[in-house]
Amino acid sequence: MPPRVKFSKDEITSAALEIARRNGIDAVTARDVGAELGVSSRPIFTWFDSMEQLKESVCEAAIDIWKNYLQQGLASPRPFLGTGKQYIRFAREEPNLYKLLFLSAPIGKTNGAIEAIKMTMESAKASIMKNYNLNEATANKFMRNMWLLTTTFATLIVTNNCPYTDEDMEQIMCEVNISLYLGYKKLKGLSDGNFDFKKLFTDIHDNLI
Repeated sequence: MPPRVKFSKDEITSAALEIARRNGIDAVTARDVGAELGVSSRPIFTWFDSMEQLKESVCEAAIDIWKNYLQQGLASPRPFLGTGKQYIRFAREEPNLYKLLFLSAPIGKTNGAIEAIKMTMESAKASIMKNYNLNEATANKFMRNMWLLTTTFATLIVTNNCPYTDEDMEQIMCEVNISLYLGYKKLKGLSDGNFDFKKLFTDIHDNLI
């Protein structure tokens, strides 16, 4: 009798991760993971009680991949811009993992999207507070608004509908970045939401013409 093929939990997760990278998390089935490993589906359930549990493990592995992109962004000369660029790069290079982490419903006990967003925000916050001289509440608003912008670009990329070049996106991010910074620093009440839009807009308009 030939020796029984054994696989570790990490090896099974890696096989499922590769399927998710190629075809999306919905393509991760017991049969296809077994085929990826060259065996039946039986070894999967040595380590995992269900396919949902395996998909949770895949989600955690995807977060680790995103962490590598994030760390490269934070290590750049302009950390916050670097983080945004890495976010867009992740969407382009790993579209199915991007969808899993940022555009999918929670899987099992984990919430990949919320965890990934929270991790990204917390990692970038210290850099924003230091380099932009913003308090924590204002830094959170700054990051929220820039996050919404970069998420728009990333979503256009993973749906193959992005009309912008990398240079276009970097320019737009810089424009919004500077506009937010100037607004939060110079316009009274903007950073804490305590302002009259009509009055503030009129004052700005009258002083610029």
